[in-house]
Amino acid sequence: MIKEIKITDIEGFQIGNAQNEKAGTGCTVVLCKEGMAAGLDVRGGGPASRESELLKPAATAQEIHGLLLSGGSAFGLDAAGGVMKYLEEHGIGFDVGVTRVPLVCQSCLFDLTVGNPLIRPDSVMAYKACEEAQKNHFKNGNFGAGTGATVGKLNGMDNCMKSGIGSYAVQVGEFQMGAIVAVNALGDILDYKSGEILAGLYDEESQNFLDSESKMLGTDQVFENRFVGNTTIGAILTNGDFDKARLGKIAAMAHNGYARSIRPVHTSADGDSIYALSTRKVVADEDMAGTLGAKVMSEAIMVAVKSAESAYGYRGYKEKEK
Repeated sequence: MIKEIKITDIEGFQIGNAQNEKAGTGCTVVLCKEGMAAGLDVRGGGPASRESELLKPAATAQEIHGLLLSGGSAFGLDAAGGVMKYLEEHGIGFDVGVTRVPLVCQSCLFDLTVGNPLIRPDSVMAYKACEEAQKNHFKNGNFGAGTGATVGKLNGMDNCMKSGIGSYAVQVGEFQMGAIVAVNALGDILDYKSGEILAGLYDEESQNFLDSESKMLGTDQVFENRFVGNTTIGAILTNGDFDKARLGKIAAMAHNGYARSIRPVHTSADGDSIYALSTRKVVADEDMAGTLGAKVMSEAIMVAVKSAESAYGYRGYKEKEK
């Protein structure tokens, strides 16, 4: 029997947010003091990431110690140094004799057009997120990597809506699995069960959605430099006993959650990425885990949109529903 739990209930992980609300950017960290096996699958055409090569099956490292999801586009990649500093100070990482070296992966989304483009997540903000993770302080909505997230940007920022970060988790017996995702898509966000558009390309005058997919398919115009302020970044968290090769497959299957919930998705203007992280405590079936990963990811995407408050002049789901 599937039982819904909180993302912070999954054993072995600590999750925290930090943000600069005025600047419209932030970061979310997932820590595992004992080390976590990790896989990655990237489907979007414009990713910004750090230490991705570590997660290839041929790479020597079999575990990492932290994952950082952040805003700031490629500028935000500086923030991972704050996670490394925090982990080193707490004696977490590979012992190299003179110190411990933590392995930290990171992906960034583009939020520079939302608040102040000159203020981005940095090492200080990421260190603060680690302190919040120590207390397992995590919130859905306009927090962490979702602070400056928006969706429905086929027309640029003129008709988009506010999004955020979301999470969803379940337990089946001793097996636990959840998803956390910062939704910053070019496309619209759908209820994956009904097909209803929840947020996206929105016309304030008619108060109707313009349907990004139909609009894209309704023209033969070629865009040489389509607006690139996008990217949905997320992670699957589990206690299932999977190595990084199998976690890469689970991450790939979890992209079905993106495909069910975001339309269009995986475009050249998105850097869509999903990590899969595991504490390797419970024996579980890989295909079941991948199938469940897609489901919890779709649920987390809906939470991200439904938790978002209107901000920076962009309407959120809650305001639209009033």
